[in-house]
Amino acid sequence: MQDNYKNEKEAFESLMQKFQLLKAEIGKVIIGQDDVVKGLLISIFSNGHCLLVGVPGLAKTLMVNTLSQALGLDFKRIQFTPDLMPSDILGTEILDENRKFKFIQGPIFSNIILADEINRTPPKTQAALLEAMQERNVTVAGNEYSLDKPFFVLATQNPIEQEGTYPLPEAQLDRFMFNLVLDYPSLEQELDIVKGTTGMAVQEVNKVVSGNEILYFQELIRKLPVADNVYEFAVKLVHSTRPNTSRAHDYANKYLLWGAGPRASQYLIIAAKVHAAFSGKYSPDIEDVKTVAIPVLRHRIVKNYKAEADGFTVESLIDNFVSAL
Repeated sequence: MQDNYKNEKEAFESLMQKFQLLKAEIGKVIIGQDDVVKGLLISIFSNGHCLLVGVPGLAKTLMVNTLSQALGLDFKRIQFTPDLMPSDILGTEILDENRKFKFIQGPIFSNIILADEINRTPPKTQAALLEAMQERNVTVAGNEYSLDKPFFVLATQNPIEQEGTYPLPEAQLDRFMFNLVLDYPSLEQELDIVKGTTGMAVQEVNKVVSGNEILYFQELIRKLPVADNVYEFAVKLVHSTRPNTSRAHDYANKYLLWGAGPRASQYLIIAAKVHAAFSGKYSPDIEDVKTVAIPVLRHRIVKNYKAEADGFTVESLIDNFVSAL
């Protein structure tokens, strides 16, 4: 893939252009939700996964399907239900006509997986998906099978107060790079959505990048240099979320049960790298880290009852941690 570019500078310029093209192609179908789309693209080029929280009916499936078309990747949707089994995701072995075991691949063998309503299935099935996300392979009947590359999971989750859900444990939530919140569209955006979807017009989404290009750009982004002060800002930010530690922010001691782990520091840096590359910068700065702080930390800190009583959201607490540094 590097043979397509004269040097890495040209490759980075191409990445910035392709990001703009991707936004434009996805914007043909998805109206609004610019921050969510940008977060999804940052996750993909970071080789991470996303957790998307929102009520049903906000076009999450359409968004991911459109994204897969623009990226030129295979896409499969798995509807998580209380009776879903791990084999329904990973695949299973069957006896063929020659009485030999044959592995039938499950839907996990695709580039982009939409795990719809992941908190509606029991922990055993959740764990099967999360293991595949972490290891990038699956083991069935003692045999190991590699997953396709690039591989990206977008798991959607209902708001926790809804009935019939199995909330993901914090250790499993940590596997997701970003937690993105999908909100209702504005009045003007919803008018555009209704006008565009109730007629005969069908928007064609063009392929912008290939799977091999994505893999190349993922490696290229890893090479971006990071200044020591940016590393220090990211790590100090994460440390400030850990209650009852030497670097804890006062609000962490007062309002959190526990804070973010080392994976948060890693994701802050790699996400900042991608955000910088999308913006045409060859090295991330502190502002890039600040921009990705909320989606990286949102699902990694847990409030206590006092935070609820005093009206603090997770996002407002993160803002306080960021502004204190």
